[in-house]
Amino acid sequence: MKHLMLIAAAFAATPLGADEWVTRPGDVPLDPKELDALAGRTLTFYDDGRSKYSAGGAYSYTYSAANGGGTAYGTYSIAADGSVCVKYRNGFTRCDLYVRNGERLILINEKGERYPVRAD
Repeated sequence: MKHLMLIAAAFAATPLGADEWVTRPGDVPLDPKELDALAGRTLTFYDDGRSKYSAGGAYSYTYSAANGGGTAYGTYSIAADGSVCVKYRNGFTRCDLYVRNGERLILINEKGERYPVRAD
């Protein structure tokens, strides 16, 4: 059982390959320059949640008041496939792919769910 938990944990922390992300026609993943430019930015989603990417790799996500408020802290890194992976202090990890579709910036999670980012 212990070995199964270790395997599951390793799998959960492994980003999807670039060809495994559920994208739609017109989706263009952010290029390395755009990914580097995340440092120092805060992205606000339509539910008012905010992802803050700090220089040096610090990360925080602040939930909207409607979703209970509060902030989760961790670190982020850019994976080889261009996804943004976050390791939270509580041990939870996730990877997301940011794409542009037309003028819209969209976060796609590993389940294929899409979360548009508000324009700056």
